[in-house]
Amino acid sequence: MNQVNLAEKFRQFNEHWSPKIVGELNESYVKLVKVKGEFVWHHHELEDELFLVVKGRLLLKFRDRDVWVGEGEFVIVPRGVEHMPVASDETHVLLLEPKSTLNTGNVRNERTVSELERI
Repeated sequence: MNQVNLAEKFRQFNEHWSPKIVGELNESYVKLVKVKGEFVWHHHELEDELFLVVKGRLLLKFRDRDVWVGEGEFVIVPRGVEHMPVASDETHVLLLEPKSTLNTGNVRNERTVSELERI
């Protein structure tokens, strides 16, 4: 059992929209991701997702509303709910998701990351 320093882990990578594994909890991964710009509209058929903003501000767009998530806040997106993350400035996010979760959900494109790196 070791503590994880989030700031130190975020310093280890620069790319956006490419989640990194920093821990495991039961059948879930704890992931860190830097985001900037718009992602893609997608949903996850079987998995809920937790988005915790560590640094910056994240806009989660849903088909019926928008939700701003600030530093120290989180949102849980239920399975099956279509969403699109957006960040005008670089934002650091901790994700808690089942190991089966593909970052682009039901969409496959250039932003799909099928093999996650551990840092």
